[in-house]
Amino acid sequence: MGYAQYKGLESSGISWVQKKPSHWRIKKLKFSANLINNKVSVEESSLPYLGLEHIESWTGRKIEGEISNSEGLASSFDCGDVLFGKLRPYLAKVHLAQQGGLISSEALVLRSKRELLAEFLKYYMLSRDFINIVDSSTYGSKMPRASWDFIGNLPVLLPEIEEQQVIARFLDLKTAQIDALLIKQKALLDKLAEKRTALISYAVTKGLDSSVLMRDSGMSWLGEAPRHWKRMLMARVISNFEQGWSPSCYERVAAPDEWGVLKSGCVNYGIFQENEHKTLPAGMEPIRSLEVQPGDMLMCRASGSRHLIGSVAMVRQCRAQLIFSDKTYRIALLSDQIDSEFFVLLMKSKYLRDQIELSISGADGLANNIPQSSIKAYQVLLPPLSEQQEIAASLKVSIHDVGVQEEKILAVIDKLQEYRAALITNAVTGKIDVRGLTLGRSAERIAPKVYG
Repeated sequence: MGYAQYKGLESSGISWVQKKPSHWRIKKLKFSANLINNKVSVEESSLPYLGLEHIESWTGRKIEGEISNSEGLASSFDCGDVLFGKLRPYLAKVHLAQQGGLISSEALVLRSKRELLAEFLKYYMLSRDFINIVDSSTYGSKMPRASWDFIGNLPVLLPEIEEQQVIARFLDLKTAQIDALLIKQKALLDKLAEKRTALISYAVTKGLDSSVLMRDSGMSWLGEAPRHWKRMLMARVISNFEQGWSPSCYERVAAPDEWGVLKSGCVNYGIFQENEHKTLPAGMEPIRSLEVQPGDMLMCRASGSRHLIGSVAMVRQCRAQLIFSDKTYRIALLSDQIDSEFFVLLMKSKYLRDQIELSISGADGLANNIPQSSIKAYQVLLPPLSEQQEIAASLKVSIHDVGVQEEKILAVIDKLQEYRAALITNAVTGKIDVRGLTLGRSAERIAPKVYG
């Protein structure tokens, strides 16, 4: 990464850290931070409630949105406490509280002692190595949780408090710069998506022949459509749905001889990305019938981002030993009713996206999803099979450049996220020495090439 290395290194005695700066100390987390276990009735408290769904994975940022209806007991916290989601720890829900409040009992509330800066602790708990170790300790297959007994006994590397402040300040600035670049890249993706949607929507609702006879489509939001096209329910073109499996996995890409479980984001923006997966632990037997094959049609059924739910992509090529998760559907189509390429385009059109949005259940930021029954009830307009193929072929040419740009931007986003994670891990484990840096350096110089 081009950063200086510490001069004096010694063995840390920790397998996932290896060497550490010789002047850094090591203590167990439970001796450097107190677990605050103040339980409060949500209904009787006036304190604001923070749900785990309102903590962004891997960044520690608070997500604004509707507060879920909560009841029962919750954990109270003060400004400066570090909150750590022990449910599904692979989601890396870590937040440094900026005010007091209540949080789900599925989160640990940690109050650092004088020798440990809260800002440093936040980043330490956000490091990939720490998250992976905690995730490997979970119990429960459907709702995997980590325990304080395990987490509290994990080692924490302790530079002097002044050095912790320098590291935390460095990470605050650099992650903010990287996040600004990520926002810019995602905005470009949204613009490309709008352009692609407009091209697709016209073709799959009006066709390619502007002289064809039109009639009322019977759908008020569509207006007229070619007279010979048929209106039907989506159920008439789908022969089967399969839902995947989401065991607790290691937060890393699987080696060639390992099994992996695809994330729901593997089909974001209608592009299949096989590297969007996690590693199935070696002792866990995969469900081989869920292995993804070229030609499969995958749909995201659940996500914290509403605009990504319903994303569909065809698997054109895929490495072996990948299965799809329970947040994903594998859809089999009736080939005599609908062309697979046309189906992918249809699901990107505005009139299908509008129906998807209306059928999503769950508040923004929560586990939003679409059930099979809703998908089957979507209304579609279908031209004859041969015309579907002509439209798909024509659109393939017209939206090719959009797809190329999207793939480049997605690759940049992936690199920026990896860079961010590596920077945090390396800084809090002493792999890089940031003490002598001038922190005005531009993120564009240190991050991967960006577009736009």
